[in-house]
Amino acid sequence: MDHMTKEAIRYLGYGKHAVDDKTFALVEDSFRDLEDAAGRKSIYRIFDLQQTADDRFTIGTVEMQSRNLGRYLGGCCRIILFGATLGTAVDRMLARLSITDMAKAVVMQSCAAAMLEEYCDECQAEIAGRVSEEGLFLRPRFSPGYGDFDIRYQAPLMQMLDCAKTIGLTMTDSYMMTPTKSVTAVIGASRTEEKCHIKGCEACEKKDCTYRRDKV
Repeated sequence: MDHMTKEAIRYLGYGKHAVDDKTFALVEDSFRDLEDAAGRKSIYRIFDLQQTADDRFTIGTVEMQSRNLGRYLGGCCRIILFGATLGTAVDRMLARLSITDMAKAVVMQSCAAAMLEEYCDECQAEIAGRVSEEGLFLRPRFSPGYGDFDIRYQAPLMQMLDCAKTIGLTMTDSYMMTPTKSVTAVIGASRTEEKCHIKGCEACEKKDCTYRRDKV
């Protein structure tokens, strides 16, 4: 069983319990459908980071405030703005399934989430290779809406990436992304390798890390 399949099963809530044959077959079938439908696209831009206080910093011309993000960015000199999507065809397929086959729709939602995460990891690995040439190391992704990093910062982040034009990603007045299977994030880059887990703090066992996102 590959990593993406394991993640989809975890998203379905099975944890360490064995998945039944019917659900496993639905997962594999969903991934085949997703491979045909997904139009993966991504965009990123690298900025110098100006941190004026523990919880205040400037990206380009945009000033932001977040205690959690400020801690996460400690020691960073650059920041990468990142956006990725699986495309509109995946949304259409999910909408159709929610009417015709709810069981498969639930499985497909989990598979799409796992596919998006896997794609973001691949993109981040490529970015890491580029910045390594400058002696920089990446932190895990940190998205608007996490902790006290206000979801409203999604708007300037997407504007700076010109997401609508570059990858077809837009946002509603309530800060929901369209297509829904999309993500935006910031990624800190520092000259010191912190051995941060690519999956983020939730998957890391180092609970006393200075840069831990969920530290109070």
